[in-house]
Amino acid sequence: MSSIRAKFIRSISSAYVKRLHIGTANFREIRRRWGRLGKLMTTASGVRVEADEINGLYVEWLTPKDRMDGRLLLYLHGGAYVVGGCDMYRKMVSHIARAGRIRALLPEYRLAPEHKFPAAIDDAVAVFKSLLAMGIKAEDIVFAGDSAGGGLTVATMLALRDAGEPLPAAAVLLSPYLDVTGSGDSMRTRAAQDPWFRAQDMPIVADLYCEPHQRRFPLVSPVFADIEGLPPMLIQVGDDEILLSDSERITDSYIAAGIEVELEIWPEMWHVFQMFVGEMPEARRAVDKIGKYIQSRWK
Repeated sequence: MSSIRAKFIRSISSAYVKRLHIGTANFREIRRRWGRLGKLMTTASGVRVEADEINGLYVEWLTPKDRMDGRLLLYLHGGAYVVGGCDMYRKMVSHIARAGRIRALLPEYRLAPEHKFPAAIDDAVAVFKSLLAMGIKAEDIVFAGDSAGGGLTVATMLALRDAGEPLPAAAVLLSPYLDVTGSGDSMRTRAAQDPWFRAQDMPIVADLYCEPHQRRFPLVSPVFADIEGLPPMLIQVGDDEILLSDSERITDSYIAAGIEVELEIWPEMWHVFQMFVGEMPEARRAVDKIGKYIQSRWK
C-alpha cells in the first residue's frame, strides 16, 4: 500500500497535469511555467551545480562531494520531447547523483515541435562524443533518462551502436516512453488507474515529435528495435501508468537477446514518481535503488 504522502501527491499532481489539454497546449508557456516551478526546488545537499555549454547546448554538471573518481552519469530528461530542462530535473538528478556517488551531466537537448526527430538524438550523440573527446571512457559512463528521456536514452545507444561507436557501461530508465504508436496493452489495461495520462492524447504527442510515417522507426519507438549488443539496464516503472507495457516489452527484448536487465514495477505508483524524492518515501527508496545499481556497475 502506498504511503499517505504518496496518496496526497498523486491526487494533487493528477489535478494539475490533467488540466493540461495537449491538443491546444502552449508548450512555450508550459516550459516557462515549469521552469519557474523548477527553480523553487532545492538540490540534494552536498551536490555542487555548475553551468556549462557543450556543442552549443546548455548543460549542468552535478557533482556530489562523495563520488567515485572518473565515473559519469549522462542524464537525458523527459517531457514528451516538447518540455523539460535543467530547472525541472536538477533536483531529481542531484539526488540520483548523490545516491550513486557519481558526477552527473544534464544537457538541454533541442525540443519539438520546433526541432523534431532526430534532433534530440543528434544532440545526445554529440554530447556523448564530446565526453569521449574529453578523455572520459565509454565504460565509465552510465546513461539514464525518464519518460521521453528514457526513449531517447535507448535511441541514442542504438544510434551509437549502428555507427560503430562505443557504448556506455549501463543504462537506467524511469517510466520510459518507448512506443509512440501507443500499441501497448497497458494503454487499455491501465487507462482507469493512470492519474496523469490519457491514451487518446498520445497520438497528439507523437505528431509533435515526428511525422506519422516515422512512428514505428526503431529510433523513434525502440520497442520495435533490434537491441542486440546494448548494455545492461535497470528499469523502474509504476504499475498504474499507461506506459507500463513499454517497459515490459523492452524487458522481454532484452531477455530474448540474453542481455542483463532488471525490471522493477512499483505498486500504486505513477509516471516518474521518482520526481518527488524528498517528498514521499517511495521516491526515496527508488532513487536509493538506482544509486546502488549505478555503483554496482564497477564492483
